[in-house]
Amino acid sequence: MNLPDRAFRAILWAKRGPLLVLRDVELLEAGRAPQSVDGEVVVERARVEFVQVLAGGDS
Repeated sequence: MNLPDRAFRAILWAKRGPLLVLRDVELLEAGRAPQSVDGEVVVERARVEFVQVLAGGDS
């Protein structure tokens, strides 16, 4: 999930009105290793630039 100022690798856990709740989150920044984030991250849908959905392993 990309926002204007950062990117996350996460599981979309819930949609609550204008908010997205993420779990198992890693913060992705250029030139740095992914950093685990404790707890949940809540993001406003309007701030999301794009979401990449990965295929499951059942193929």
